[in-house]
Amino acid sequence: MVATHLFMFGSSPPFNEQLALKFSQCINGGKIAVLYLDREGAEIYLPKYWKGINSSSSYCMALKEKYGRDELKTLKSCQGVIIGGGHTEAYRSFIVETELGSILKELYYEGIPIAGFSAGALICPEMCVISPNDNEEGSQLFQRGMGLVDDIVISAHYLEWNEEANLEKAIERTKASIGIGIAENAGIYLLNNKLTSAEGYIHIQYSA
Repeated sequence: MVATHLFMFGSSPPFNEQLALKFSQCINGGKIAVLYLDREGAEIYLPKYWKGINSSSSYCMALKEKYGRDELKTLKSCQGVIIGGGHTEAYRSFIVETELGSILKELYYEGIPIAGFSAGALICPEMCVISPNDNEEGSQLFQRGMGLVDDIVISAHYLEWNEEANLEKAIERTKASIGIGIAENAGIYLLNNKLTSAEGYIHIQYSA
């Protein structure tokens, strides 16, 4: 059975030092892909995603409705994938329940490590829980995620957005066994869907 590797961070890049080392070990110097929302200043910001990562090259892929055959071929050739942060609902729209999302799941179960920052982390579990602080409606949203890991809900910006009550509600609503709140400048590493490493402040809460 191929091992799976999932890295999730509570805010924007770069990787924490030890998690960068683990991700680098997973990709073994190979090419990485960075999936991001194209916006002003993105080209200057993008290098933060692979800061501290030992990779041969990076392939930056702006999210959109459809991709060319060569774009998807290049993505499939990468040894690691990083999903950026920003507007969670937009990331979900472009990735979950799309051809791109299906490819990412295939890569993940083939042993390709996937890392998500903030929005990129929130869409990884089976259930994507979006904070009231992170959407125009100002209410907690429960939407389908990629399903890379199940029975877990994630809260980003945990300390900074005072997400304790929202995480409790998410656990109760989804009936997940565990909720993980990840503060800014913090991250976690799941090996075979089990939390094995963390850097920075995280809060772990189990269902009642």
